[in-house]
Amino acid sequence: MIDRLRRRMTVNALRLPLLGLLAKPLGSSAKSQNPRKRAMAVVCHIRYEIDPYRRELFEQYARAWLAVIPANGGDLLGYFMPSEGTNYVAHAMIAFDSLAAYEVYRKRLGVDPRSVANFEFAQREKFILREEREWLEPVGA
Repeated sequence: MIDRLRRRMTVNALRLPLLGLLAKPLGSSAKSQNPRKRAMAVVCHIRYEIDPYRRELFEQYARAWLAVIPANGGDLLGYFMPSEGTNYVAHAMIAFDSLAAYEVYRKRLGVDPRSVANFEFAQREKFILREEREWLEPVGA
């Protein structure tokens, strides 16, 4: 019961700041360097529960995605490590023009050697305990 309440409070506390990122210019990927405003139809929000005693391994995993995700068609908004408070929850947000674009991205990840190596690293080291995905839509102006 307490874990469920703590999770609900954490998710609710993060939702507004994370949604606020959607309104800001995207600076993480090569595509976002385009001066034209990029349309985001959907955002994949990934919530990770990580082993807090293996945090540095998750950070290494996240850093590897900083180049791989944009190279394969995702518009990476960022990876977010725990700072204050809960020490076992991390987040990632990736924007796509559509769910169809996401499906193309997933297929490309499956054959990218850097992507495959990073997935294998996570499976071998077992620092990710749980992973959840939510699909969000940006609030229009």
